Amino acid sequence: MATFDLLGISGSLRKGSFNRKLIREAGRIGGATSFIEADLYLPLYDGDLEEAKGIPASVQTLSDQIANADAVVISTPEYNKGISGVLKNALDWVSRTEGTPWMDKPVALMSATAGRAGGERAQFDLRLDMVPFRARLIQGPEVLVGQCSAQFEENGQLKEGSYTDFMGKLMGALKAEVALAR
Repeated sequence: MATFDLLGISGSLRKGSFNRKLIREAGRIGGATSFIEADLYLPLYDGDLEEAKGIPASVQTLSDQIANADAVVISTPEYNKGISGVLKNALDWVSRTEGTPWMDKPVALMSATAGRAGGERAQFDLRLDMVPFRARLIQGPEVLVGQCSAQFEENGQLKEGSYTDFMGKLMGALKAEVALAR
């Protein structure tokens, strides 16, 4: 594959977020030709706002980034056994844009959490949330980074080991889906 343009979406707004680090690692380990990190600083979805002003420019930008990427990686924290409100809000807004940016888009899911399970329930929740969009979700291997504060080097890279191995395999599967989509 000559080029591989990857969009990374983190369900955490925090600059030092481990989920942000994880999507960056997906781009690095996966050998993405280009990597864009999505901006989820979006207004809360409000049908009245949409009716009065239309789709906000920031939402349209995100929708266009999804449509134009070869593939998307989404990393979610686990908040109260589910995905973050920020991520759900972004999914809801994008569903209101013209076209179907997620349709047949290769998408890999991952998560980083402070707990031992690594966001297993949040990933399950995210898979359910993605069903109506008909994206091509990669089924595995799962990248569930538990006790995340101990899993990254100071430079933001994952420590060598099982997480980097799983990430490499997941990104290999994602790139294979991209090749099939072309």
